[in-house]
Amino acid sequence: MLWHLAAMLFFQTTLALTHKKKALDQTAEHLVQFVANGDELIVSHGNGPQVGNLLIQQQESNSVKNPAMPLDSCVAMTQGSIGYWLQNSLDNAFAKRKMTKETVSLVTQVIVSKDDPAFSRPTKPIGPFLSKEEAEAEEKKTGATFIEDAGRGYRKVVPSPKPLYIKEHEAINKLVESGVVTVSAGGGGISVIEKNGEFTGVEAVIDKDFASLRLAEMVEANLFVILTGVDHVFVNFNQPNQEKLEQVTVSELEKWKAEKQFAEGSMLPKIEAAIEFVKSRPESRAVITSLENIENFLQNGSGTVITAD
Repeated sequence: MLWHLAAMLFFQTTLALTHKKKALDQTAEHLVQFVANGDELIVSHGNGPQVGNLLIQQQESNSVKNPAMPLDSCVAMTQGSIGYWLQNSLDNAFAKRKMTKETVSLVTQVIVSKDDPAFSRPTKPIGPFLSKEEAEAEEKKTGATFIEDAGRGYRKVVPSPKPLYIKEHEAINKLVESGVVTVSAGGGGISVIEKNGEFTGVEAVIDKDFASLRLAEMVEANLFVILTGVDHVFVNFNQPNQEKLEQVTVSELEKWKAEKQFAEGSMLPKIEAAIEFVKSRPESRAVITSLENIENFLQNGSGTVITAD
């Protein structure tokens, strides 16, 4: 049985590496439960804070002799570093359980269209949260665009084109078929465009939910799990008539989506990715839940489980 797991990991780069390592070790302890359950596993992750902070570092040290790295290279750098940290934590978690299992992290390119309208309308938040005053100062200094993000502060936004194709999907599939736990499509993957059979990186950040969705489709996964900060999705969130969603169908989710029940830039992309996955593979399921709820999901099916109508 092939399971695809999208693990959404967020660690502020202001934390010491030892603190990040501890958080990743805890994450790995949860993830290995899938493998202990007899399932194969592909893990993807976010990189929003890390890639944004790396861009700032690049800009601050930019010079003729040491030019700043472009965004696609920064995505690759953070994909590699987070992939390494997670791979190392998974290896240690398997060793702790005396499980013989190999793990590999794979730098992953994701093909996008050069004509995607996202390139003329940047919307994807990256980097640290700033105050309004700090954001305005950065806009004047760099010409970047900043927006208010879910009441948590202001963040830089960049183009976020739709992923069309995971370039390394066949290699990923071969690794999984060989029983290798694969960390891939980190941070949504590295945005590249194809022209005349050649691939060129572009300055953009692909939404991790949609990149994970595309990979899940291309490797023909039968379960797509999106991990977030809550055990379940809710409608009428934080209102007296709040309702926890457990077993739901695509049509029910589409109805609530039309009612604007899910916050843009937060739960909405996860809902859209889950809907698209189940529509493309009606025999499969999508699940939205928290990292801490994995054991409960495996044992009792707890979480928001999305199925076809």
